[in-house]
Amino acid sequence: MKTKTGKRSLPVLVIRILLIAVLCAGLGFMLLIGYLSLTEYNPAAGDHTDLTVSNVNSETLPDSGTIRVLSWNTGYGALGDNADFFMDGGKSVNTASRERVLKNISDIAEVIRQEDPDIVFLQEVDQNSMRSHHVNEVEMYVDLFPDMEASFAYNFRVPFIPYPIPPIGTVNSGVETLSKWHQTEAVREQLPCPFSWPVRVANLKRCLLISRIPAADGKELVLVNLHLEAYDSGEGKIAQTNQLKALLENEAAKGNYVIAGGDFNQIFSNVDSSAYPILEGMWLPGEIDISEFGSGLQFLMDSSVPTCRSLDRVYEGADKNHFQYYMIDGFIVSSNLDVKSLETLDEEFVSSDHNPVLLEVEIKG
Repeated sequence: MKTKTGKRSLPVLVIRILLIAVLCAGLGFMLLIGYLSLTEYNPAAGDHTDLTVSNVNSETLPDSGTIRVLSWNTGYGALGDNADFFMDGGKSVNTASRERVLKNISDIAEVIRQEDPDIVFLQEVDQNSMRSHHVNEVEMYVDLFPDMEASFAYNFRVPFIPYPIPPIGTVNSGVETLSKWHQTEAVREQLPCPFSWPVRVANLKRCLLISRIPAADGKELVLVNLHLEAYDSGEGKIAQTNQLKALLENEAAKGNYVIAGGDFNQIFSNVDSSAYPILEGMWLPGEIDISEFGSGLQFLMDSSVPTCRSLDRVYEGADKNHFQYYMIDGFIVSSNLDVKSLETLDEEFVSSDHNPVLLEVEIKG
């Protein structure tokens, strides 16, 4: 429509501008999905990738004595007691400053030093991610523990995650295993991904980090560092747990000494979690039915202290008596290992939204 002067009316111009803006936004989104599809990190389930081991040493597993293993989901250094997170019902996307990330990593390392474990399983360790201000946490742990061999496996590699507002952005993250003893092999084994395209292209590709350490009797100490699915509808957890089950039962049947630990995002059916009821509207973890596994495995979680807290709100200053806690971190070990102790260390979620879990075992004579 034109006025008598021949100029287009303002409403028509506004509509055209809005249409152009919508078309440009749609085109931009399609280009982004295309780019993420072309660059997607997407190994097939079961694929194995040999990993580089840092700080290589020649220390061997002792003939006798205890084996101390500490497992800790470090919350990529940005999920301390000051943090809430939008995927848990909170508001924040950027949850920590660079200074706070560095402090959290330093504090986590100090706890590890004090406990002096032989093996460390770390989950959610970032490397060049926007959410942790591009701090190379993988190399930080390598440098902080120069006497421990280190291996790292990606379970989250996306050039740019476009949601929410502001977006998460670039993520490179995974699991890292530290060992006082020489690993003859460190392998990444791809787990099934429950998500379909296009959601899959900006999602996690979870894995098992499998390390092997020779034992004096000719067998192997097989270490499995893991972080299983959290936000799927349930099928992913089941498929990933089944693949883990096959691996552990196979290694146990060989007579190897097996220790699998990490963030299962599930509770074991033999664990009493009644002290931490699920509050209305909160995330519900799955359950691993231990009766579906062979008798050669032991399932271990210490429920005296919660291993995880919800990120629906900031923990610092909150009412600790009315907070959502979980039991989702623990260990599965073979029956040829004698469990001496298991303890969830109460670090009060200062440096991470998870507490570390410390296991002590001995090889049975």
